[in-house]
Amino acid sequence: MASEAVRPCVAVVMGVSGSGKTTVANILAADLGWPMLEGDDLHPAANIAKMASGHPLTDADRWPWLESIGQWISGRVETGGSAVVTCSALKRSYRDVLRQAMIGHPEALLLFVYLRGTPEELHRRLVARRDHYMHASMLESQLATLEDPTGEPDVRTIDVGHSPKEVAAAALAAIEAANAE
Repeated sequence: MASEAVRPCVAVVMGVSGSGKTTVANILAADLGWPMLEGDDLHPAANIAKMASGHPLTDADRWPWLESIGQWISGRVETGGSAVVTCSALKRSYRDVLRQAMIGHPEALLLFVYLRGTPEELHRRLVARRDHYMHASMLESQLATLEDPTGEPDVRTIDVGHSPKEVAAAALAAIEAANAE
Protein backbone atom coordinates (compact mmCIF):
# COMPACT_ATOMS: atom_id res chain seq x y z
CA MET A 1 0.00 0.00 0.00
CA ALA A 2 1.63 3.24 -1.12
CA SER A 3 1.55 6.11 1.31
CA GLU A 4 1.65 9.75 0.33
CA ALA A 5 3.79 11.59 2.82
CA VAL A 6 2.38 14.79 4.23
CA ARG A 7 5.79 16.23 3.35
CA PRO A 8 8.93 14.74 1.82
CA CYS A 9 10.26 12.20 4.28
CA VAL A 10 13.46 10.17 4.40
CA ALA A 11 13.50 7.31 6.88
CA VAL A 12 17.03 6.17 7.73
CA VAL A 13 16.87 2.62 9.07
CA MET A 14 19.93 2.43 11.32
CA GLY A 15 21.69 0.09 13.71
CA VAL A 16 24.62 -2.27 13.92
CA SER A 17 25.15 -5.11 11.50
CA GLY A 18 22.65 -7.90 12.06
CA SER A 19 19.89 -5.62 13.32
CA GLY A 20 17.80 -6.24 10.19
CA LYS A 21 18.23 -2.88 8.47
CA THR A 22 17.94 -4.18 4.92
CA THR A 23 15.06 -6.55 5.64
CA VAL A 24 13.04 -3.92 7.49
CA ALA A 25 13.87 -1.20 4.94
CA ASN A 26 12.72 -3.40 2.06
CA ILE A 27 9.40 -4.09 3.80
CA LEU A 28 8.95 -0.39 4.62
CA ALA A 29 9.77 0.72 1.08
CA ALA A 30 7.29 -1.79 -0.35
CA ASP A 31 4.56 -0.82 2.14
CA LEU A 32 5.09 2.90 1.56
CA GLY A 33 5.72 2.71 -2.18
CA TRP A 34 8.94 4.67 -1.68
CA PRO A 35 12.34 3.97 -3.25
CA MET A 36 14.94 2.34 -1.05
CA LEU A 37 18.68 2.97 -1.00
CA GLU A 38 20.90 0.30 0.49
CA GLY A 39 23.50 2.60 2.03
CA ASP A 40 26.16 -0.12 1.88
CA ASP A 41 25.97 0.09 -1.92
CA LEU A 42 27.66 3.50 -1.70
CA HIS A 43 30.70 2.17 0.18
CA PRO A 44 33.86 2.44 -1.89
CA ALA A 45 35.44 -0.89 -2.79
CA ALA A 46 38.28 -0.22 -0.33
CA ASN A 47 35.80 -0.02 2.58
CA ILE A 48 34.14 -3.29 1.59
CA ALA A 49 37.51 -5.01 1.24
CA LYS A 50 38.57 -3.70 4.64
CA MET A 51 35.43 -4.99 6.34
CA ALA A 52 35.56 -8.31 4.47
CA SER A 53 39.09 -8.83 5.81
CA GLY A 54 37.79 -8.34 9.36
CA HIS A 55 39.05 -4.79 9.94
CA PRO A 56 36.65 -2.15 11.27
CA LEU A 57 36.28 1.10 9.38
CA THR A 58 37.72 4.28 10.80
CA ASP A 59 35.99 7.64 10.83
CA ALA A 60 38.21 8.65 7.89
CA ASP A 61 36.87 5.64 5.97
CA ARG A 62 33.27 6.53 6.80
CA TRP A 63 33.15 10.28 6.07
CA PRO A 64 33.08 10.06 2.23
CA TRP A 65 30.52 7.24 2.44
CA LEU A 66 28.27 9.22 4.78
CA GLU A 67 28.59 12.30 2.57
CA SER A 68 27.50 10.19 -0.43
CA ILE A 69 24.43 9.02 1.45
CA GLY A 70 23.73 12.62 2.49
CA GLN A 71 23.97 13.77 -1.13
CA TRP A 72 21.52 11.06 -2.16
CA ILE A 73 19.10 12.13 0.59
CA SER A 74 19.41 15.79 -0.38
CA GLY A 75 18.71 14.97 -4.02
CA ARG A 76 15.63 13.04 -3.00
CA VAL A 77 14.09 15.84 -0.94
CA GLU A 78 15.05 18.49 -3.51
CA THR A 79 12.64 16.79 -5.90
CA GLY A 80 9.95 16.49 -3.22
CA GLY A 81 10.42 12.75 -2.92
CA SER A 82 10.37 10.44 0.05
CA ALA A 83 12.61 7.41 0.54
CA VAL A 84 13.92 4.73 2.86
CA VAL A 85 17.69 4.47 3.38
CA THR A 86 19.79 1.97 5.30
CA CYS A 87 22.85 3.24 7.13
CA SER A 88 24.46 2.05 10.34
CA ALA A 89 24.78 5.70 11.53
CA LEU A 90 26.59 4.48 14.63
CA LYS A 91 27.76 7.81 16.02
CA ARG A 92 25.88 11.04 16.54
CA SER A 93 28.45 12.78 14.33
CA TYR A 94 27.57 10.33 11.53
CA ARG A 95 23.87 11.07 11.99
CA ASP A 96 24.70 14.77 11.95
CA VAL A 97 26.27 14.38 8.49
CA LEU A 98 22.94 12.96 7.29
CA ARG A 99 21.02 15.70 9.09
CA GLN A 100 23.05 18.28 7.17
CA ALA A 101 21.50 16.91 3.97
CA MET A 102 18.25 18.49 5.12
CA ILE A 103 19.65 22.04 5.34
CA GLY A 104 17.58 24.19 3.04
CA HIS A 105 14.69 21.73 3.17
CA PRO A 106 12.63 22.78 6.21
CA GLU A 107 9.55 21.26 4.58
CA ALA A 108 11.12 17.79 4.64
CA LEU A 109 11.41 15.26 7.45
CA LEU A 110 14.44 13.12 8.25
CA LEU A 111 13.65 10.35 10.70
CA PHE A 112 16.07 7.75 12.05
CA VAL A 113 14.54 4.36 12.80
CA TYR A 114 16.99 2.76 15.23
CA LEU A 115 16.79 -1.03 15.26
CA ARG A 116 18.08 -2.07 18.66
CA GLY A 117 18.83 -5.63 19.70
CA THR A 118 20.72 -7.44 22.39
CA PRO A 119 24.32 -8.39 21.61
CA GLU A 120 23.32 -12.05 21.83
CA GLU A 121 20.48 -11.67 19.31
CA LEU A 122 22.63 -9.65 16.93
CA HIS A 123 25.48 -12.18 17.12
CA ARG A 124 23.10 -15.06 16.48
CA ARG A 125 21.78 -13.31 13.37
CA LEU A 126 25.25 -12.54 12.03
CA VAL A 127 26.45 -16.11 12.50
CA ALA A 128 23.41 -17.36 10.55
CA ARG A 129 23.90 -14.87 7.71
CA ARG A 130 25.61 -16.06 4.54
CA ASP A 131 27.28 -14.27 1.64
CA HIS A 132 27.83 -10.95 3.40
CA TYR A 133 31.14 -9.18 3.88
CA MET A 134 30.33 -8.15 7.45
CA HIS A 135 31.43 -10.98 9.72
CA ALA A 136 30.13 -11.72 13.21
CA SER A 137 33.60 -10.96 14.55
CA MET A 138 33.04 -7.28 13.68
CA LEU A 139 29.96 -6.92 15.92
CA GLU A 140 31.99 -6.07 19.01
CA SER A 141 33.67 -3.13 17.27
CA GLN A 142 30.33 -1.85 16.00
CA LEU A 143 28.77 -2.06 19.46
CA ALA A 144 31.80 -0.24 20.90
CA THR A 145 31.41 2.50 18.28
CA LEU A 146 27.63 2.82 18.68
CA GLU A 147 26.48 5.98 20.43
CA ASP A 148 22.94 5.12 21.50
CA PRO A 149 20.67 7.64 19.76
CA THR A 150 17.79 7.20 22.16
CA GLY A 151 16.72 10.66 23.22
CA GLU A 152 17.66 12.40 19.97
CA PRO A 153 14.38 14.02 18.84
CA ASP A 154 14.45 12.64 15.29
CA VAL A 155 15.10 9.03 16.36
CA ARG A 156 12.54 6.31 16.98
CA THR A 157 13.87 3.18 18.68
CA ILE A 158 12.42 -0.22 17.81
CA ASP A 159 13.34 -3.53 19.42
CA VAL A 160 14.37 -6.17 16.87
CA GLY A 161 13.30 -9.10 19.03
CA HIS A 162 10.16 -9.56 16.92
CA SER A 163 9.50 -10.80 13.39
CA PRO A 164 10.69 -8.54 10.56
CA LYS A 165 7.07 -7.78 9.65
CA GLU A 166 6.31 -6.71 13.23
CA VAL A 167 9.45 -4.57 13.38
CA ALA A 168 8.55 -2.99 10.02
CA ALA A 169 4.99 -2.36 11.21
CA ALA A 170 6.32 -0.54 14.30
CA ALA A 171 8.69 1.46 12.08
CA LEU A 172 5.84 2.33 9.70
CA ALA A 173 3.71 3.56 12.59
CA ALA A 174 6.61 5.69 13.85
CA ILE A 175 7.18 7.20 10.38
CA GLU A 176 3.51 7.96 9.88
CA ALA A 177 3.19 9.53 13.35
CA ALA A 178 6.30 11.70 12.82
CA ASN A 179 5.14 12.74 9.37
CA ALA A 180 1.76 13.80 10.74
CA GLU A 181 3.33 16.02 13.46
